[in-house]
Amino acid sequence: MRNSMDYIYTAGDQKILIEAEQNGTRRSVIEQYIRCRKQQGMTQAELAKRAGLPRSNITRFESGSYNPSLELLVRIAAALGMSLQMQLVTKE
Repeated sequence: MRNSMDYIYTAGDQKILIEAEQNGTRRSVIEQYIRCRKQQGMTQAELAKRAGLPRSNITRFESGSYNPSLELLVRIAAALGMSLQMQLVTKE
């Protein structure tokens, strides 16, 4: 049974499940990180070493079984020689 906290209400009384929204966003972010790591020819072990993290954290993150903190996302981005940008966008 869902309660009112499970939904984000948007214009026109359209209901969007928060969990589905989070999962889609998380998967998109993970895919971007994996793509960047592979484009640089870097292994998970190399990335973990550069980020100062256990390899298991990178593996769990990339598999989607870990809900990453903002700190983790920033550390991994820095280890890739990148910076993290977040933005809100209007839904179509």
